[in-house]
Amino acid sequence: MKGILFTYVLTYGGAAVSLFDPFVGLLAYVCLAIIRPELLWFWAIEPGNSFSRVVAGALLIGWGVQFLRRGAALSPFAAGRGRAVVLALGAAWIWSVLSASLAPNPDTAWGFVETFSKIVLPFLVGISLIDSMARLKALAWVIVLSQSYLALEMNLAYFSGYNRLYFDGVAGMDNNSASIAMVTCLGPAFFFGLYARRWWQRLAAFACAGLLMHAVLFSFSRGGILAMLLTGTVTFLLIRKTIAHYVAFAAAVLIGLQLAGPGVRERFATAFAGEGARDASAQSRLELWTACGDVMKRMPVFGAGPDHWPLLAETYGFAQGKEGHSLWMQWGAEMGIPGLAFLLLFYGLCAWRLWPLARARDPASDPWQRHLASMVIVALVAFAVSAQFVSLKLLEVPYYVALLGAGTLKLASAPATDPRRVTDNALTFPESA
Repeated sequence: MKGILFTYVLTYGGAAVSLFDPFVGLLAYVCLAIIRPELLWFWAIEPGNSFSRVVAGALLIGWGVQFLRRGAALSPFAAGRGRAVVLALGAAWIWSVLSASLAPNPDTAWGFVETFSKIVLPFLVGISLIDSMARLKALAWVIVLSQSYLALEMNLAYFSGYNRLYFDGVAGMDNNSASIAMVTCLGPAFFFGLYARRWWQRLAAFACAGLLMHAVLFSFSRGGILAMLLTGTVTFLLIRKTIAHYVAFAAAVLIGLQLAGPGVRERFATAFAGEGARDASAQSRLELWTACGDVMKRMPVFGAGPDHWPLLAETYGFAQGKEGHSLWMQWGAEMGIPGLAFLLLFYGLCAWRLWPLARARDPASDPWQRHLASMVIVALVAFAVSAQFVSLKLLEVPYYVALLGAGTLKLASAPATDPRRVTDNALTFPESA
């Protein structure tokens, strides 16, 4: 019952408000894309209901009205230093269209392009609507809370005696895919815990971080656990070095070690086993990556076509429909080396351009620019590592995290006298954070 009520209120309430304030529609769309209510509560919600489509339609109408009023000021390419990130994503989408136009199975290829467009279009609308620090923080909170809710559901099932995440997955994703989304949001949750102004928001953020961390551990995803370790390392490099922050970081490490039982440690250790000691899953991944690399050599420009690696897997001795178990290797096999380069530029440029901002110590600047830059860098590092082990090409969370990064670059590029560089009161809840 709670799932039905939440879904319909968020969908139709968000759609109604977005006609007048499209940014609210964007937040509703992001939440629905992460939670996937029709899959999370599949026993209560009739399959086939496209709640995101309802919100997306209202979002585009509301944005169109705003664009007619504001013109070029609402262009997604007027993003300052974030413009290169936007262009890289646009180039990746265009290359997927070119690859699909040459693919041997058009239905499969164009199906991918359609789904990819449902990520790219909200990204473009979102970057055009981000015009204040309050909106950036609102988006960050929605991403963290939405993903943390999935982690909460999985933790409740785990403590009830059934590891639903490991055996069944969540919201249409298996344990490895879900762990990517969880670990990507772990860093942002931890930074909110460190820097939110009000104690209850810090408490909520640390609770979210704990839920996400534990979910990654009992997912038994070796890639997710490795990414979580790197998340901790990069976080340590970026946090301010004060006693309070050292204590918070040390507490997080101790809690993580306590939560990781012998089973988790033993499974993670197999990721570094030698050739003779590797389990079948680890060995299969290496063979899949080699096969994807061979496809890139044979079809380096446009690849085999979007979503076409599963159609080729059988020719390399794998079961028909077998995924490549690496986002980067499979993307390159399907979209060619240029397509892979555009995707890497999208994430890489975002993190690279945010690094000086995250390391800045200018007391005159808005500290939340540094905090958000740090959040995004940590999240993208975690995603890049964990995505090497799962070919989840259309996971929404990392795209929305990159939207946070591009939005931060956009605001940081504004002149010092521009009010967008100062945290405003456009949204009361995130502003108080």
